[in-house]
Amino acid sequence: MKNKSLSFWLFLTPTLVALALVVFIPMLEGLFYSFTDWDGLSFTKVVGFKNYMALLQDKAFGNAFWFTVAFVIVTVILLNVIGLGLALLVTQKFKGNNFLRAIFFMPNMIGGLILGFIWQFIFTQGFSALGSALHMTAFQNWLTNSLTGFWGLVIVTVWQMSGYIMIIYIAYLQNIPSEVIEAAEIDGASAWQRFTRITFPMIAPAFTLCMYLTLTNVFKIFDQNLSLTNGGPYNSTQMLAMDIVNTAYNSSDFALAEAKAMVFFLIVAAISLVQVFYNRKREGDF
Repeated sequence: MKNKSLSFWLFLTPTLVALALVVFIPMLEGLFYSFTDWDGLSFTKVVGFKNYMALLQDKAFGNAFWFTVAFVIVTVILLNVIGLGLALLVTQKFKGNNFLRAIFFMPNMIGGLILGFIWQFIFTQGFSALGSALHMTAFQNWLTNSLTGFWGLVIVTVWQMSGYIMIIYIAYLQNIPSEVIEAAEIDGASAWQRFTRITFPMIAPAFTLCMYLTLTNVFKIFDQNLSLTNGGPYNSTQMLAMDIVNTAYNSSDFALAEAKAMVFFLIVAAISLVQVFYNRKREGDF
């Protein structure tokens, strides 16, 4: 038993050391600097909760927070609905389902910055040309106002991540015994009844996992926000991650940026943990 325990810790130690160096130590340093007047190079004094009080009066942070919340709600719902729908489609028995899996997953392999610039061209040039051809102003200037900029970000994020969420749902769908579905069909259950009474309850753990992944990833989006709208116009499409970066590097107020990052971390952690706890509890009710 001692040899097994020693081997366990020997294998685990490199991972723990890397995690401490990359995550825990920088997080503790950031927490400390959030209570100082750090300018990115040094600090002269500890200011207590001054940065956190300034954060509460920061209108840019408040606007970015509510924009991010709205974006997360819409995007998480669409990602899980479309991801599950694609999974149900490609798990049907027909020729070409493996090809469709590859096609749907491919956008997830494109980097965030490149993806944003590609879609920026589509929204500015492609949509404008389409709007001119159809004489429809709705397709023009998509990234020049907060409403269409919001939906542009939603479209890009859902297009990129749906395939990844699809793969997770596929893994759980393939573990459902075919005999159960066949028995329900023989008993006269409709497709909707089979989905709500058999399929979804049996993939409830996948829903919990996908909700956690989509929540945490969508909250932290920065690349697409930078390359697609850059927070414009007038910071109306600026998300929390971009607001934190701009506070640090554009305003050179690294201490306030660290305070924002700490609050951001607590918000994301709290929402994610509550979601996981609630959905885990619901799994037993299905």
